Amino acid sequence: MIVTLTGNNDFMLRADLQRLRRDFVKEYTDMGLENYDGLDVDPKLLPSILQALPFLVARRMIIFRQPSAQKTIQESLEQLLDTVSDSTDLIIVEPKLDKRTSYYKALKKQTDFREFNALDERALARWLVEQVKRQEGSLSPSDANYLVQRVGSNQLLLSNELQKLLSYQPQITRQTIDELTEPTPQSSVFDLVDAAMAGNKKRTVALYHEQRQQKVEPMAIMGMLAWQLHILALVKTAGERSPSAIASQAKVSPYVVSKTQNIARRAGLGDIKRWVHQAALLDVRLKRQPIDADEAMINFLLSLS
Repeated sequence: MIVTLTGNNDFMLRADLQRLRRDFVKEYTDMGLENYDGLDVDPKLLPSILQALPFLVARRMIIFRQPSAQKTIQESLEQLLDTVSDSTDLIIVEPKLDKRTSYYKALKKQTDFREFNALDERALARWLVEQVKRQEGSLSPSDANYLVQRVGSNQLLLSNELQKLLSYQPQITRQTIDELTEPTPQSSVFDLVDAAMAGNKKRTVALYHEQRQQKVEPMAIMGMLAWQLHILALVKTAGERSPSAIASQAKVSPYVVSKTQNIARRAGLGDIKRWVHQAALLDVRLKRQPIDADEAMINFLLSLS
């Protein structure tokens, strides 16, 4: 068995690697388990490593992390895949692969190729519901979506928060989510921009101070707002294209696009250009001038209506 694990979803990739390792050790013990790093392996020893027979155990498992770290190893591995011993399980871990290379094509063709991509917010909500169900708990789809919006899209963080909630009680509700979790800055950037553009000054100021209470610095808030304005400009200029089409071309989450469309409907293209220009000027001022950052940020937010 030769398996390639790749993709930007580090949580899912690690989970699959741990499962493969656990299942192997359970059946063959850890005597046949070997770990190699592409940076440390001598390319001349690679053939003997891959073709060696098990010693004192029925099978070997080789976990080979980032063979592509050395070009020589990358090139030789393409030729050696077909020579790996039948009694050896080779697990190749390559989080980032260049799809234009022959190395990628060889792994895709000659191995059990498993690509783990980051989940969007909707997929994360479905994943949360499934995880809770497996552990004999209950979580509604709407509350799962609420948890994602509140905590953010970091799957490892979501998993940890989920275990905390399940330990408190198997039935997870919005009330227990509010009681046991802390909102992350990313989860309220939409609300902050939405409130500002809707002219809700009281809520805008309250949301900004909420961010600051979470120890989020003004420059970090500025960065999130710049990102949101970038997405807003993309959505506005995309016309009547569907959220999935926009997301695919812009390489962002369909959920983010769908939510941004609600803001885009209220804003004109001229307004967005003006906001982007003002944001750029403010960013320069925050970095170069001794101004009151909080006052400047609040004034900018209130000018978005």
